[in-house]
Formats: sequence, structure tokens, C-alpha cells
Amino acid sequence: MMWEGHASYQPVHVQQHHCTIKKTIQNIPLTHIAERSRNSKMIEGDRELSALIQELWDNDINRLRPGIDYRISLQGKAGDLAGFADDNDGAGLPLFTFVDENIFKKETFLAFISLLDNYESDTGEPEIVTPEEELENHKFLDSILKTPTMKMAHRYLVGKRLSPEDTAGFKKQLYHIWFELYARRGSSKPDSSGFEHVFVGETRGGHTVIGFHNWIQLYLQEKLGHIDYKGYRVNANSPQPDENKHIMALQFSWKNGIKPKGSIFMGVSPEFEFALYTLCFLTSPNERVKVSFSVYEVEIVCHHHNQKHISTTYPVLVRYLNV
Repeated sequence: MMWEGHASYQPVHVQQHHCTIKKTIQNIPLTHIAERSRNSKMIEGDRELSALIQELWDNDINRLRPGIDYRISLQGKAGDLAGFADDNDGAGLPLFTFVDENIFKKETFLAFISLLDNYESDTGEPEIVTPEEELENHKFLDSILKTPTMKMAHRYLVGKRLSPEDTAGFKKQLYHIWFELYARRGSSKPDSSGFEHVFVGETRGGHTVIGFHNWIQLYLQEKLGHIDYKGYRVNANSPQPDENKHIMALQFSWKNGIKPKGSIFMGVSPEFEFALYTLCFLTSPNERVKVSFSVYEVEIVCHHHNQKHISTTYPVLVRYLNV
């Protein structure tokens, strides 16, 4: 990627060398040695990213405490069929039973919430960004750039030559990645952005919810009566959800559409998610990166749109760590 007014900040990908030499050392083909070397580099990169994310986690001073600052009610497991039928609903009550809304008075939360009503949810409907909404975008970025989590992320990215060193240049990069509009699949006009898809949510064809990976939007929409929580989602390989943990997968309906399975962080601050997802977008040549922090091993899914913008990103809980 090249950012206007700055040198080219292109991630250095691990190069794959196709070894055709048939010699073996200690009966191990050289191709296997090359493969192991490449994998060890990827694992080392993930370890480095995990260590940084642990720092972000430790310094996320605005994170809510489960059971104290907010409470949820998992209830039952949602059905496998994505629909509105009552026999598919594993939860008769809302997901959130309590949230201390005083947290929403904090600067980053306040700025974040102001953005949630700036979008048309239907894909295919062109987005029109008003001057007021553009100012709100900049105000949000200004607020999170002052936080410890975003400062740490910025320093790391500068060290990797992936971001401009000056704050104004970094802010411009963030705006480009998250807020610039693009045409999502099936649309000829700019109708989406990374921020809208991930944090606000969209609908496709009037019946399917796409994106929508943020707990604050989920809580506020549920409070307004627009969300019907259907229950938690697990498969054979995923751990059981825990009301006192910060990641869960769930099913819900929104605006006459269904989200068959969505995965979200619970109770974290907007700046933590923004820092984490930006790091994964810029540092990983893959679209899935596995990281470990706190008591979680998590796979961060991060799909690119034309290698310029975030298309979608969300956490997938792999397992709880024994710490």
C-alpha cells in the first residue's frame, strides 16, 4: 500500500521458494525444511502480534467488567436453521440484562455511538456522507488516537514501516481503511465501508444480516426493540460460551433480516477493537491470523477489499487458555 505524501509502506510477505533439489539431509527433503522454516516464521510473527495484543488488552482502561459493568443472559443454543420460527429460538429473553451506561459518556464511546446512525443498512443503497457525518468520523478518530491502545498500535506499525510516523498521516491511513466508501458485491455504486459493515451492520436482500460484529450496537439496537436474540452458537470444536468472558458467537434477527451466526467481543472499548483489527489488516498477508492474549486463543478473520479497505473482520474463539 502507498499512502499519499509518504514512502511506500508495503508489508514484507514471506516468500515461498519452490525447491527442486532432490538431495536430502539426514533423510529430510529440503522442501520439508523450507516448509518448516516458513511455518516457524509465521508462528513467530503471530507470537509477536500476540504479545502486542496482550499489551493492548492490559491497557484497555475503558473495557467493561462482565458481571459488574454489564451482564448478559446466554440462555439456550440457537437452532442450526437460520430462520424466524419459534422452534429455532433458543432464547426467550434479551441477551443484555444490564449495562452501566455511564461508560457511554466517555469520549471514545460517545464519539463512536454518534456514528452508528450515519448509514443506510441495505447494501445496494448508495451512501451519502454529509459534512456533519464526515466531521463525526474525524472526531471519533481524534478521540481514539489519544488512547494508550491506539498509540501502542501506531508505534508498532511505524516500527514495521507499515504506517506513517506522524499522527496526521496515520489518521489519514485509518480514514482510508475504515471510512472510505466502496461498492460491495452486487452493487455498482459506493454503498459500504469497513466501519459500516463491521461496527454498524448491513442487510442484503432484506432478509440477511451481514457484518454487525459490535457489542455496543447490539446492545443499543436490542434496547430499541430492533434485535431479537435467538441464542448462542457453538459447533463441535468450539468451547462453550461463558457469560463472564469477553467473546461469544450468537444468532439474532435485525430489521427483518437474520444473522445466522455472528461472533463479537463483549464489553471491550471501541479503541481496542479498532487497534486490533487495524493491526491484523496491515500486518498479516493472510486473511486469518491466530493470536493469544489474556485467557483466549482467538482467530481474527480479516478480509480485504481490493487490498485497500477492510471488507469484514471479527474474532473467532478457538479455546480458553489455562492460565
